[in-house]
Amino acid sequence: MQRTRLNTLLDGTGARIDRFFENPWRRFSLIVISLLFGFFAGAGISTTAGQAAEWDIVVAGLILFFTEVISRFVYTRNWRSLFVEILNFFKIGVSYSLFLEAFKLGS
Repeated sequence: MQRTRLNTLLDGTGARIDRFFENPWRRFSLIVISLLFGFFAGAGISTTAGQAAEWDIVVAGLILFFTEVISRFVYTRNWRSLFVEILNFFKIGVSYSLFLEAFKLGS
């Protein structure tokens, strides 16, 4: 690929972000934020899909597809990227919130 100013800028910005999050505490805090945001997104999705009872099955299928695609992407290869970790913990947060919503509805 040709080295343009845009490619150089994007590569440099990506390298700076990677260096910034090499610190374990920053990396851990970003992962916890993604987990909590996934929990928030899962609760929001289940609440809005539950309001209009027509979309329950469609949304459940889309969330299942989303989690399976991310799991296949993360666990088929040995990825050690920050983006992959954030995406995986977002998926875990969504799954956990859906389990918690199911327990709330079951009781």
